[in-house]
Amino acid sequence: MIELFTWSTPNGRKISIALEEMGLEYKSIPIDITKGEQHDANFLKISPGNKIPAIRDGDFTLFESGAILMYLARKSGQFLPKETSGEYWRTMEWLMWQTGGFGPILGQAHHFLFYNSGKSEYSEKRYHDESQKYYRVLDKQLANSEFLATELSIADFAIWPWASRFDYHQVSLNDYPNVKRWYLQLAQRPAFIRGYSQPIDVNPIPMPT
Repeated sequence: MIELFTWSTPNGRKISIALEEMGLEYKSIPIDITKGEQHDANFLKISPGNKIPAIRDGDFTLFESGAILMYLARKSGQFLPKETSGEYWRTMEWLMWQTGGFGPILGQAHHFLFYNSGKSEYSEKRYHDESQKYYRVLDKQLANSEFLATELSIADFAIWPWASRFDYHQVSLNDYPNVKRWYLQLAQRPAFIRGYSQPIDVNPIPMPT
């Protein structure tokens, strides 16, 4: 059984959604980052950067959500095309887009727009503008594709949980109709619903008005 060390954040939900979609047996182990549990010495042995998520699969441990998604896809043989195909690289392209841009920029939007509103007008404007730019890129891609690549993939698992905090970003999905269509389609999948509620069920999946 895979042990998933996680909390109710976009990065944590990437992995629980993937595990649910792949049908892999796992156990969620809550790491309450609001109480500083990510700094516990035992957790640091698994994730030396004190970040969730991390997994333990037998004697093997792994941290960094992008790496974990690739590992699970190869372990299960699902949601990642063969390396010889163009679709493999399309999936990797969007996975890297999330880990290198969409996630970090939206994380800053969380910090300044949601958790620290009013402390820095410059920062709020910068990260709100950058968030809108990333949503525009996502909307353009989804105008021509049902998912980020041709088929549902780990790229969708990586990006969707960050989009689920659209209210933190002060973004209306009505302004991005292709993102909204994709978001609602995935939000109705039973595995997404189950994965979103890990490791504790803090709120239902947010729905755009």
